[in-house]
Amino acid sequence: MSDRSNDKLKNGPGAAAILAAGIGAFVLGIVALVGDASKTIAATLNVWKPTGPLSGVTDVAILAWLVAWLVLSRLWERRDVNLRLVNTASVGMFVAGLLLTFPPIMDLLQGK
Repeated sequence: MSDRSNDKLKNGPGAAAILAAGIGAFVLGIVALVGDASKTIAATLNVWKPTGPLSGVTDVAILAWLVAWLVLSRLWERRDVNLRLVNTASVGMFVAGLLLTFPPIMDLLQGK
């Protein structure tokens, strides 16, 4: 019988998806904050006029999520990574991104 221990699935691809989601959420918060703070950036993010700058904010966040997922999945394709660290970082970035889209937090950070 052959040794099947090398056939064990690695957690890298799953961890890449989890961390990429956290990165996407954090980028969404950052871009929303910056777009709210700057009229120039808000105008740049205005991809579709009926939606306003939010259309560009979500486009940038989705692009960041996809690029992060692609890069991390390639880097971690055959690796086992520390899932506790990945999950902690992902939750932290998700919470930060969520808070950055909350108007009282945005106003506080902008000094309004």
